[in-house]
Amino acid sequence: MTLDIGRAFTYMFDDESWIMKIVIGGILMFIPIVNFMALGYMLEALKRAADGMEIPMPEWDDFGGKFVKGLVLLVIGLVYMIPIWVLACLVGGLAGLGSAAESDALVNMASLLNACASCLYLIWMIVVWLIMPAAYIRYAVTGEFMSAFQFGELFSFISSNIANYIVAIILALVAVLVAYLGLIVCFIGVLFTMFWAYLVIAHLLGQVQRESLVVA
Repeated sequence: MTLDIGRAFTYMFDDESWIMKIVIGGILMFIPIVNFMALGYMLEALKRAADGMEIPMPEWDDFGGKFVKGLVLLVIGLVYMIPIWVLACLVGGLAGLGSAAESDALVNMASLLNACASCLYLIWMIVVWLIMPAAYIRYAVTGEFMSAFQFGELFSFISSNIANYIVAIILALVAVLVAYLGLIVCFIGVLFTMFWAYLVIAHLLGQVQRESLVVA
């Protein structure tokens, strides 16, 4: 099965209240702390798309629930970023050690360790880039925080849906790039085009989840 790409980019416009929903989401996105609600809304849209709803845009209600979901989504992302921060500090520290070292042996050792740490940093960045969408899908569908870190299930999900999964990630990046055109055309426009991109990403990931059930 393939993804309905056109639907992912346009479904929100079929909602009778799409203008108001996007305006609210766009405004909330750019208010610190409150913007967690926009993330929570995206998760709800993802879940509804995964459930096969024709127009999966949620209502703007239960703001507290949306806030909590968005906050948990942020925490999941931060947990995945911890190894990257550790490796970044290690790379910086080893670079400083190499600069301060007086003997050639220490310089060479620091350079070697720095190269190894840099490789690990790059590898983990790629892993995070690939696995985090699956983690978000799992959390959106199950509502359980730890489901985002069940690596066996995550890798199994990705491997069994690899084509749709990669296409969804690429199209998500396209949606974000299109959204940033709102900044180029009109600064205010990016408020709403970025939230639109959130909705596109939600539908794409929801489709991946739904198609995984068909394949299974």
